[in-house]
Amino acid sequence: MKKIRHVRLNLLLLQLPLINLLLFTTFSFAQDYGEDVEKKDTPPPGLARCNGVYMSYNSGGREKLYPRTKNATAQAWSFKATAMIVNTGIEEVKGWEMFVGYRHREIIVSATGAVSSDGDFPYDASNGTTFIGSPNTDLKTSIETAGDYTKISTNIEITGTLFGGRGTATPLPRSIKLVNDGWQCPAATSKGGTMQVCCKRNPKFKAKKKTKTKFTPRRHGDLNIIYDVTIDNDSPLGRLDHWNLTWEWMRGEFIHSLRGAYSAEKNPSECLHSKAGQFYGDLDFSQVATCQKKPIIKDLPAERKEDKLIGMLPFCCKNGTLLPALMDASKSRAIFQLQVYKVPPDQNRTAFFPPQHWKIDGIVNPQYKCGPPVRVDPTGFPDPSGLQATTYAFATWQVICNITKPKPKAARCCVSYSAFYNDSATPCNTCACGCGDIDTDTCNANARQLLLPPDSLLVPFENRTLKAKVWAKRKHLAFPKKLPCPDNCGISLNWHVNSDYADGWSASVTVFNWGANAVEDWFAAVDLGKAGLGYENVYSFNGSRVPPKNQTIFFQGVRGMNFLIGLTNGTHPGRDPKVPGKMQSVISFKKHLGTLNIPRGDGFPKRVFFNGEECELPKFFPKKSSGKRLSGIGFFPSILLVITTFLVIMCSF
Repeated sequence: MKKIRHVRLNLLLLQLPLINLLLFTTFSFAQDYGEDVEKKDTPPPGLARCNGVYMSYNSGGREKLYPRTKNATAQAWSFKATAMIVNTGIEEVKGWEMFVGYRHREIIVSATGAVSSDGDFPYDASNGTTFIGSPNTDLKTSIETAGDYTKISTNIEITGTLFGGRGTATPLPRSIKLVNDGWQCPAATSKGGTMQVCCKRNPKFKAKKKTKTKFTPRRHGDLNIIYDVTIDNDSPLGRLDHWNLTWEWMRGEFIHSLRGAYSAEKNPSECLHSKAGQFYGDLDFSQVATCQKKPIIKDLPAERKEDKLIGMLPFCCKNGTLLPALMDASKSRAIFQLQVYKVPPDQNRTAFFPPQHWKIDGIVNPQYKCGPPVRVDPTGFPDPSGLQATTYAFATWQVICNITKPKPKAARCCVSYSAFYNDSATPCNTCACGCGDIDTDTCNANARQLLLPPDSLLVPFENRTLKAKVWAKRKHLAFPKKLPCPDNCGISLNWHVNSDYADGWSASVTVFNWGANAVEDWFAAVDLGKAGLGYENVYSFNGSRVPPKNQTIFFQGVRGMNFLIGLTNGTHPGRDPKVPGKMQSVISFKKHLGTLNIPRGDGFPKRVFFNGEECELPKFFPKKSSGKRLSGIGFFPSILLVITTFLVIMCSF
């Protein structure tokens, strides 16, 4: 019977002290993990003369790809290249970052010895990309290593696709440089198929005073995953509902057991036919959590929190709901623990390799883009014995995940505009959340949205056609034969300017849920630019400013009424249109901060978020006609919404 080695990991989500790694006695396999970097007796002249950090980029051959085209700029080619970075100075370079300024619509398919800090491969590097070391993130000095090239340098073998160009040589990038703080690089020199540069310390750079660290200093992001393991939500608008966390094991590891969470798929046959199945021949794989190379981890429901087998962990078991600290600090944390088994040749105690390709997502939440894991100093946490001591993890890596702005027609929520000084409402953009399975033969996916009567925003899109047609005729507006497609969004918000006076103004915001499922503990945020500084009060929601700029208004339903119901039947099902779940509040503002022109756009949002997801805004806002007075509210649908909102809420309770 083989002795089993496994690593026990505690995975903490959002601002938690972290985990223990427990190693058990097993066989030790000696091996060399250093990169095979070719050591030449005669280095390139540029390398020999450099006293700092030397970088080079060597183009290899290329091959024409399918489809073949006569348009030279559209022709795709596969290419290979080699980049090298060498520390030739007297100072260790921690967390090296090498920027390559590609300019031929390059797509990086793979890179050995490094990963892109911008995302997973294949990666669109049209605007360049930054390579960072993996697993060799730091470059030691020749002095402290006796010239060991495996510790002072890294070779990056790059494979990718580019477009255009003539001849057989691979075009060179526009530039290469070291982008670490405190370093400066001259323009790279090129000769033949080689580009090189020597970067040196900037003598005028003054580094911030930091605690001395052995590894790369920890960085800041919207979501920080510390693989030993913690996750910190540092974005005031970040949120996850029913979160799914996944990564890719690179060396045959598998998760034996989990507490506080579970694996989305469990297939013992995957274990039996893997390298793990061969090595752990006597292990009962029917009891293993998952042997997937890319496991999907989910949070446990609240009712399993006291389960003695898979629960009993602090901050676990919230059914995947993690709120921003600004909304509720007590619900911004989660924890789960996993037990990982390793396979040869990684059986010795120091063989730690983090999984790659981290991803985390949820439902109607921000979309996060995660970078690669970077080695940082081990995390300390209170000693489990209760003594006044600190225990450190064996090894720690950091993964930075930042919220990305949705591409056009790829949002999951949208905004409509209306104002008391204009009769028409501006609905959400056509296909704001994508066309999905909409039949675009019957509607125009690229058409500008039609102006509508404000009350039409209360009914589903398919019930607006007649209202839109009548409104267009009354207002002498064009009415195309092929109408715009719907916005296709499950959540929409209406921003209505209620009033505008010399010393203040007001608006109302209405949140619509067009989906079948209710949304619990929702929140929204509206960035109003300079107008947001005059925020005074929100009356039916809880509201606050978002620091440090205080231009964004954060609001949520009051306690006990923060439940946005889904789409329900009308009064007469089959005859009346369905009714969306909706909640509304008026917001008041002062004008003590200078001149504001509300009808010219100052009264409309610059950005809007729902549950952390950025919503798509209309491309134009209501204009003021010359004959309208700028006072009073006079918006009938606004009053109607308040009444219907109250009735719907009361019925739901």
